[in-house]
Amino acid sequence: MLDIFVCEDNAPQRRSVVQIIQNAVLIEELDMKLVLDTGDPYTLLEKVKTSQNTGIYFLDIDLNSDMNGMKLAQQIRLFDPRGFIVFITAHSELSYMTFQYRVEAMDFVLKDNPAEMKVKLRECLLKAMERYTLQTNKTHKVYTIEAGGRKISVDYDDILFFETSGNIHKVILHAKDRQIEFSSSLKDLTSTLDNNFVRCHRSFLVNKKKIKEIDAKNRIIHFSNGETCLMSTRMMKGL
Repeated sequence: MLDIFVCEDNAPQRRSVVQIIQNAVLIEELDMKLVLDTGDPYTLLEKVKTSQNTGIYFLDIDLNSDMNGMKLAQQIRLFDPRGFIVFITAHSELSYMTFQYRVEAMDFVLKDNPAEMKVKLRECLLKAMERYTLQTNKTHKVYTIEAGGRKISVDYDDILFFETSGNIHKVILHAKDRQIEFSSSLKDLTSTLDNNFVRCHRSFLVNKKKIKEIDAKNRIIHFSNGETCLMSTRMMKGL
């Protein structure tokens, strides 16, 4: 998943950008979420410091602050080197500054044509999603599922366990920061996932690399994010 950040000091313009982005994410069914929109570059930077996901950043250049969009981008790069940075501005002549500040901007969107800005923002979102998927597939082993009309890629290292859903022919993927229900079965998953995933119960398939603690007496498995699942007596020895 990609986290979306917007930094624009003009509130009406920020609302317009956010609306365009949210509509595009919904229509294109992109695996992204808006994490923060703000006019304060320092607020955005504090949020980036604690974020665990790669981000796509839509930044105005003139933020009426001692930190402009270019300096903000430089700071973002320290915490999210793989992030995607898009500058939104009314000043086309400032585009050369992206090279001066060495921030590797993905794009430069002008505000003076609202219709064109809408098209460009959508293109940026699609391009970022495509590049992120390619990057992730090259650097991490990922599991891709279809859920709610979207294709969602989740790093194997982010998956804690799978659980049989209460809805027939569906399972729930429990990741470190979200849950996703999709059509499958634990039997099918066991045959497609690598040997780090072990059946511990008729209703659970766990990533053994993500187990924090096993309570053998009560047959409960604990994970690092506080979630738990059951373990059967029959499958305890194998695990």
